[in-house]
Amino acid sequence: MLTIRKEQMSLFIGVELRNFESWMVAHVNRFFPKQCQALGEAKVCETIRCGIKRAGDYGITSKRDVCKYVDLMMVFGSGLDTDQRYPWVGEIVHQPWDPEAKINALQQAALDYLRKA
Repeated sequence: MLTIRKEQMSLFIGVELRNFESWMVAHVNRFFPKQCQALGEAKVCETIRCGIKRAGDYGITSKRDVCKYVDLMMVFGSGLDTDQRYPWVGEIVHQPWDPEAKINALQQAALDYLRKA
């Protein structure tokens, strides 16, 4: 029987997280080039790490949904969940919904907001 120690599991998770962060850097540079240029590489990486953590705080943990959350951060700013200009974000992320429902509601509310703006 194979036993994976806690330290080994942490290593696996760390490698996967770094791979995801690298993928996200390429993703946001492709889809948000102006924002990335304005932020600079270090701030882009910081924003991605912040987005991964904040999404996780709200139960949003799948790569697909975390990516969508970071995309919203690139459009509305890294503090979108606490920004008083976007109260709908805080209302949605604190709902007891499943993560996919939260991210879908966030995307729809963001589209509605941008259409009105």
